[in-house]
Amino acid sequence: MKIAIKYGCSVTVIIGLVLTYWGNEIRTSETGLEIIGNAEGCRTQAYTCPAGYWTYGIGTAETSGEKIQQGKIYSLEEIAESWKNNIKIAEKCVNQYANGANLPQGAFEAAVSITFNVGCGTMKKSTLFKYAKAGDINAMCNQFPRWVYANGKKLKGLEIRREKEKALCLAS
Repeated sequence: MKIAIKYGCSVTVIIGLVLTYWGNEIRTSETGLEIIGNAEGCRTQAYTCPAGYWTYGIGTAETSGEKIQQGKIYSLEEIAESWKNNIKIAEKCVNQYANGANLPQGAFEAAVSITFNVGCGTMKKSTLFKYAKAGDINAMCNQFPRWVYANGKKLKGLEIRREKEKALCLAS
């Protein structure tokens, strides 16, 4: 059964669907998913994100290679599945470029969150990933507050997200 809701999309419901159907496919826990989902928000219809890309669901942007249909109302299952796929992409990046398999759970999830947000291409060259790869978790965690700018502007939403990511990272 497909659940289509025209005007609402609950991050909590999407997390529940992801963990129920694909929880064994991802390492990121409910805590990490909450940070990502609550920061991204959820929409059933396509919209243009601040970076200018067509997006739907919880941060599924056309940059992920998915064809986004303007005007379509996406079902909660479609949103959950696309989000799970994007989480897996971020996890793969963290594993490949930040020694993710050896990171403590909180540090791994914080790295997945920031990677989901800014992309693997940017993160794989970052000092944050350099510290992660070297196993210097404290230095890694202290990098999060540097990532609060978009298009040259400091954004309050990114400040809040990065503080949550840093706290999760340090809780490892």
